[in-house]
Amino acid sequence: MIYINIDDDAFYDDAVTIVRSFYPRVDVKPARPISGTSDINNPATFNPIKEVTVTLNEGDRLIEIEAPDVTGLSKADAHEKFKVKLYKQLEQKEGRGLPWGNMTGVRPSKIAYQMIVDGKSEEEIIRFFTKEHFTTLEKARLAIDVAKKEISLVSKIDVKNGYSLYIGIPFCPSICLYCSFSAYAYKAYEDRVEQYVDALIKEISEVSKMMDGKRLDTVYFGGGTPTTLTPDQLDRILTCLEEKFDLENAIELTVEAGRPDSITREKLQVLKNHNVERISINPQTMNQETLDLIGRKHSVEDIKKAYELASEMGFDNINMDIILGLPGEGPDEVANTVNTIKDMKPASLTVHSLAIKRSSRLNIYRDRYKNLDFKNTESIIKMTEECAKDLKVEPYYMYRQKNMAGNFENVGYAIPGKECIYNILIMEEVQSIIACGAGASTKIVRTNEKDGSSIITRVENVKNVDEYINRIDEMIERKRKELK
Repeated sequence: MIYINIDDDAFYDDAVTIVRSFYPRVDVKPARPISGTSDINNPATFNPIKEVTVTLNEGDRLIEIEAPDVTGLSKADAHEKFKVKLYKQLEQKEGRGLPWGNMTGVRPSKIAYQMIVDGKSEEEIIRFFTKEHFTTLEKARLAIDVAKKEISLVSKIDVKNGYSLYIGIPFCPSICLYCSFSAYAYKAYEDRVEQYVDALIKEISEVSKMMDGKRLDTVYFGGGTPTTLTPDQLDRILTCLEEKFDLENAIELTVEAGRPDSITREKLQVLKNHNVERISINPQTMNQETLDLIGRKHSVEDIKKAYELASEMGFDNINMDIILGLPGEGPDEVANTVNTIKDMKPASLTVHSLAIKRSSRLNIYRDRYKNLDFKNTESIIKMTEECAKDLKVEPYYMYRQKNMAGNFENVGYAIPGKECIYNILIMEEVQSIIACGAGASTKIVRTNEKDGSSIITRVENVKNVDEYINRIDEMIERKRKELK
């Protein structure tokens, strides 16, 4: 446990974020009651108690933090000054910096993207990342490379006058140890999946009416694992999509086939029949011991067979996901994974750094897994970068999450021409994405007429499958109201 004692409660949330960046697997709490205020201009609301009131047990740490003088600064500049001061304090204390410095946002490439659009030079952008936020030079260049690729791809689409569609299937063969998505074991819901498909088709049909006259650019089936459904259920949903939407100008249709234990020839044939061009077959690791530990009910051999089957059936745009920092995996295990994938030659590779979310079993039952080792180092990241070079795939989108192993990032690589445009659109938030299904989140992007900035409205669907089925009319009405 790490306790924070800070002399200005307005910066407590900033302090927690920076401290967790240095110590991602440790609980962080205040060392004394705090006021909960975030108003730097109203010191009267601060808690007058400044002394530590908690009892420190063996193994606990106390971090004393003194806020900087922020007199005359705007709220944003005051918080930025605080984060710089605390970052430098912890950097000195630990004798190391972080790959992304004191950057705590999830979209570094979005910053580089906007700076390029605003006419900033590469030198100015590198200076902003490395000097103002203390990132490594490599991470600054990665953000720039990804932003350039995104701009070149997005510029080919009239994003303002089109939209994308997300269709969520919240079922999986089993739930992975680290999973925090709205996903449910198929067997536990088998008697209600047909009802779910009925509700989803109803929502898709109604959305088609709301978006009548608009151009559909990309379609993405995610989850969960869409191919957990039966061939007939997949066919029904894809048939509805074709009947209700004009797909003539859509530039891509992606279905996450994710889990190899959900893939059959019959299901892949359904996808081929409906012109699905891009699929994912996601091993996460090629080490059987790890697969067993994280709750995957398939073998390494199953991954290879599923990939071979899809390739044999003509799928030539297959993405493979791997996760770095999985429990018990070090350089040798990661080397085995990347070398195996290198031999398979997928068109795209997505490299994730494990992020342990609050709702994952790995976090909920953390005492059960406290002896597991989670490693992600610069040398491991380099290993995946070399794998990407050997596969001739280039970085095209990137994002970060809180509590990531090693404080690194997630990067999507693809052979030029095989990129997933939807991934860029969801990260850069430059186009409306209408989302159907349990737990799906719609983002409606509008332009502020005063300054040209984007205004984003979110419309959330309930996560619970039964609630989604029973309240489908309410989910549809929420969208209708906002889309008006």
